[in-house]
Order: sequence, then C-alpha cells, then structure tokens
Amino acid sequence: MSDRSEKLTIWSNAKFADAVMRRLAAGTREHHLVFAAKASTSVLAAGGADPALAAADVAFGQPDANQCMTTPRLRWVEVTTAGYTRYDTPEFQEAFRARGAAFSNVSTVFADPCAQHVLAMMLALGRQLLASHRDQLADHPWHYEQRRYDSRLLGGQTVLMLGFGAIGRRLAELLAPFHMNLIAVRRQTRSERGVRIIPEESVSSALATAEHVVNILPENASTRNYVNARRLACMKPGARFYNVGRGTTVDQGAVLEALRSGRLGAAYLDVFDPEPLPPEHPLWTAPNCFITPHTAGGQHDQDERIVEHFLHNLAAFTSGEPLVDRVV
Repeated sequence: MSDRSEKLTIWSNAKFADAVMRRLAAGTREHHLVFAAKASTSVLAAGGADPALAAADVAFGQPDANQCMTTPRLRWVEVTTAGYTRYDTPEFQEAFRARGAAFSNVSTVFADPCAQHVLAMMLALGRQLLASHRDQLADHPWHYEQRRYDSRLLGGQTVLMLGFGAIGRRLAELLAPFHMNLIAVRRQTRSERGVRIIPEESVSSALATAEHVVNILPENASTRNYVNARRLACMKPGARFYNVGRGTTVDQGAVLEALRSGRLGAAYLDVFDPEPLPPEHPLWTAPNCFITPHTAGGQHDQDERIVEHFLHNLAAFTSGEPLVDRVV
C-alpha cells in the first residue's frame, strides 16, 4: 500500500456537520486534504467530475465513477455508503485491479441499524403492535381475543435472506437467540455458522418454506426486479417480506398485487423506486404494507461513524494493513 511517512493527497466531496468535518480534518492532518468544488450533502447523492480529483491519491465520498477509472494516480476510494451501484461494473473493477488500486465502502457502519430495523419489524408484526396501534388511532376497539391469538413467536420460524453481506451477518447474530431457521442465498456458497447458505438455483424451493423473506440485495444488472411476480408466487402463503436492500431489486407492482390478493401476509418496505415514493403511490394504502422513508440504516451518529471508519482505514492503508469493507 503506502509508507507511513508518505504524505497523501486526500480528496473529498463529503459534507457533514461542522464538528464531524473538524474530526475529518484533524484525522487527516498528516496528509493534504482537499475538497471538491461542489460538496455532496447526502451520502446517497452522486458526485460529478471534479478537477481536484486528478491530483488525489485517495478519494472519500461519492466521486465520479468514470473519473476514478481514468485517474491513474488514484490508489484508493472509500465511498460513504454501503451500496456502490455506480461502481459495481466490470469496467470499474477491472480498471482498479489492473493498477492495484483499492475500493471500499462503509457497509459495517450500516449493518447494525439495518439488522435492528428488520428485527424491530418482525417483532412488531409478530406481537400485533402495529395492528394495536391502528386501533388506538381509530375508535379504540378492545380486540382482546383477536390480537392475543393472532400473536406469534419467532422461535422455530424460517427466515430466508436474499443476499448475505454485512447486514445479513449481523441480522443472523440478532436472530440467533430466537432459535429460528436461517437460510441465505448468495453467490459464494461457503458455509456460515448458524446459517444455511444455498445457491441461486435453490431459491424457489426455499421461498416456499420461509415465514420471513428479507431482501438485502444490492442494485446491479443481475438483481434488478429480482423479487418479481414469479418469485412472489413461490413464497409461502401469508409470508412476510422485508426490503432493506434497494428499491430497484423489487417489482413494486407485483408486491402490491401480492398484498391485495393476500398472498403476502405483510410487507415492510424501506427502499423504493423512485425515491421519495410519490404521495399518491398505491403502496402507501396497500393492505398490511408498512413504509419507512429509507431510514433502516439511520442512527443519530451516522456521520461520525462514517468518518471514523474512513480514518481507521486510512491508518490501515498507510501501514499496509487490510482495509475494512474492502470490495476491490
């Protein structure tokens, strides 16, 4: 990688609160920190090309993917998101590998909040909290028997995770005390403790056995509309579907129809296509559909954690140690 005495030029188009920006400046004081002409105020927003990037050794934020590929001096890019769709192309990864450059994300920053978000919805649905809250907002009916006997325990139920990265691993840890049957599909079918990893060709049969299907897929050419009408039809009747991956990986029309027909027992959706979800979109009023506005990864100190992740990796990069959340 690099020598500790080497002074790196670090480019960033990230924009955080003043205290967090001061921490970034302090943590990079041994190097030369430069900022793009136009900052990105949201970690999800794509950054445009910037002349200063051409002179950088390291980029932190959301740099332009094409410019990264054609900037030979650039040796490491860390993006401020778990998702990296703009960079998830063979051309980008081949360009970086060819010159020995590194690419990392901050998926571990968002793994715990996303996993807790899914667990929270599983418990809320199982314990009838959402239905009881609707009663409280209505005319205050006392649905004692219905709510009590419709409640379910998680123990013994089956969870199928579509994708198994940092979020999936953390979710598996959180679900372990509930003694659930955990299954995950991913490209590399190496074994994982407490989780049965299955190949792509076994997805349809696994869908038929799962009470909970959790979509954690990233967006790329192979995952767009992955959860479609055909796969929804394979699901166990009454199963619950959760999406904390990407909105483009799900056919929202097919989910809407599955909810209306009762095939899906419930859907918890945090990501959409498009975002924001238009106020008139029928998912807002679909039966047993519960929506949050892309907040599953949220936490009060998110930006502090993103910067600390980068600074930890900067120390690793300069000393030749492995990067956390390295993709390339």
